[in-house]
Amino acid sequence: MRPSQSLLAAVVALATLLAAAGATVETTCKAAAGADARVDYGFCVSELGKHRDSPGADTWGLAKVAANLGVNNAGGAVRDADALLAGGDAGAKARAAAAALGQCRRLYFDAELAFAGAYDEINARDYAAGKEMAAEAAALALRCDDVLAEAGVTPSPLARYGEYAAQIGAVCAAIVDLIVK
Repeated sequence: MRPSQSLLAAVVALATLLAAAGATVETTCKAAAGADARVDYGFCVSELGKHRDSPGADTWGLAKVAANLGVNNAGGAVRDADALLAGGDAGAKARAAAAALGQCRRLYFDAELAFAGAYDEINARDYAAGKEMAAEAAALALRCDDVLAEAGVTPSPLARYGEYAAQIGAVCAAIVDLIVK
């Protein structure tokens, strides 16, 4: 490698390090909200800021944090669905509700796996696959409310999980977009 090429490589490496060092939860969320209207800045800062891996994380690390938060949320929905299923009665309406809750449990289990897959793909720097898996996870979670509504279970006892999945999925995708720009 020629000296000019070595110098250029060193400058590029330094610029990359400086850009990563400037990434904070606030600056990343501001950029994500500016790039994607689905991202709520306050939600982004609040949720990413709670995670133990956020302080000092670069943009790549924050994308993984968002995916991990999606995993945790979907896991919570699975546990709540299990608890609701364990406490049911035997009436016809209750059986329909239990069947819908069972379907929701499977949807959230799949969402949990999809968010975990998003984390793995982002970690492997396959950003397109990570973004796709985060979107799939959010879509799976949101389908639960439709399943429950069709069974006559309203309001959905799991609605907060679907809303969270949609928001954290959007945050994850927007942060991934910041990485690839």
